[in-house]
Amino acid sequence: MDNENESIQYDCFRGCTVEIDEKTGAAEVNYRPGCCKLEVYDYLKGISQEQFNSYFEVRFKNTRKGIYFNASGQSIKTGDLVVVEAQNGHDLGIVTLEGPIVGRQMKCRGVDPETQELRKIYRKARPFDIQRWQEAIAREQETMIRARVLANNLGLEMKIGDVEFQGDGTKAIFYYIADGRVDFRQLIKDFAEEFHIRVEMKQIGARQEAGLIGGLGVCGRELCCANYITEFKSISTSAARVQDLSLNPQKLAGQCGKLKCCLNYEVAAYMDAQSRIPKVVEPLEFEDGLAYLVKTDILAQTLYFSYEKGSLTNVYPLSADEVRDIQEMNRRGERPETLKNDDIPTPEFITAVGDDSISRFDPERKKRRRKSGRGRNRKNQSK
Repeated sequence: MDNENESIQYDCFRGCTVEIDEKTGAAEVNYRPGCCKLEVYDYLKGISQEQFNSYFEVRFKNTRKGIYFNASGQSIKTGDLVVVEAQNGHDLGIVTLEGPIVGRQMKCRGVDPETQELRKIYRKARPFDIQRWQEAIAREQETMIRARVLANNLGLEMKIGDVEFQGDGTKAIFYYIADGRVDFRQLIKDFAEEFHIRVEMKQIGARQEAGLIGGLGVCGRELCCANYITEFKSISTSAARVQDLSLNPQKLAGQCGKLKCCLNYEVAAYMDAQSRIPKVVEPLEFEDGLAYLVKTDILAQTLYFSYEKGSLTNVYPLSADEVRDIQEMNRRGERPETLKNDDIPTPEFITAVGDDSISRFDPERKKRRRKSGRGRNRKNQSK
């Protein structure tokens, strides 16, 4: 079993496994559904609609996918390797969806087969096509390293993030990252002369690069950009301010160096909660002094006040409704007796001292009680 597992290679960039036959040297490629960023669950599996029988979703490297029309006349199903039409030559991809679910994907992407001419599926991939495809894939890493050297020699302020070869090995897409505009006309000539292929340049952002590389976030889960995010929306520090987060760049930045995408997830909930919290511009007036706002729990709709301005000692909580009532009393010239109330619990602060101890998970050992020497001597004398 171990030898069989060692012979299988996992290509997570294309969502498949590759196994090389030692006798013939042929490559056997199988589709691996769980290894796909934009995997779509086919909840319409088993349902047939004739109008979508000829349309298939084909996946290539990383997040590149497309809807293709089956012009081969062959019976094609999910997981088949197919040779498809490309802008120049042909490409090879894996069928990831079939049936009426493809119609939902076409509607989601705004693809209308009546007004747009879809590219065709020529045929199922043959062993020769697969072998040529694997040879092109094997060149990608070496090509990317060499491409970075050529770009550096020209002094271009850009970074080659990834390289994707076409299935026939005659063309490659170079994904690059750059802050500004780059004149890479000479670079394309150098690439074509060095690698003897047609060259296509595609600019990607830092977030897209993190999605291509992948990894784990501080939450312990896979990066959102590597898991499901396809459209990257702008993120500003105002999203952190709304959630009352500390404006610490090291904590707010993700692995891409930009603000974390998850900062936008709960902004709407916090804004809705903030709309129900009264604005406290001036301190609340009580008979025993002024109470200053020192902290706000937005989701719990609780405001914490203290008689000492800017101090977190002797803090007393008030609900949003109570604060609104006190503000109305202050406008009428009335003052409540005091902020101090024994019935209102003060906030509890839990210390984290000792949580980083390595032995905190070890079971507690019972201490054995050792008998003193005097007791033994008394027993011996009694005998």
